[in-house]
Amino acid sequence: MNLESIRQRCPYCGEVIELLVDPSAGLQRYTEDCEVCCRPMVVCVEGGNEWSDDGLDSGGAAVTVLSEDEAGGL
Repeated sequence: MNLESIRQRCPYCGEVIELLVDPSAGLQRYTEDCEVCCRPMVVCVEGGNEWSDDGLDSGGAAVTVLSEDEAGGL
């Protein structure tokens, strides 16, 4: 297991939060509560990118954080 610490914005409160992800585990999708507002977010992880689209550090993983409503169609 190769955990990486990444920063992303909560889709509900907009605060930058820190997540631990394992990009070596392949494509992942799981629910995790925001450490600030406690609402459930859907975290999608793929290995590969160094930076997310909004400029937040995503280490060696491409990480997307969605609200449950946004993730409903995935």
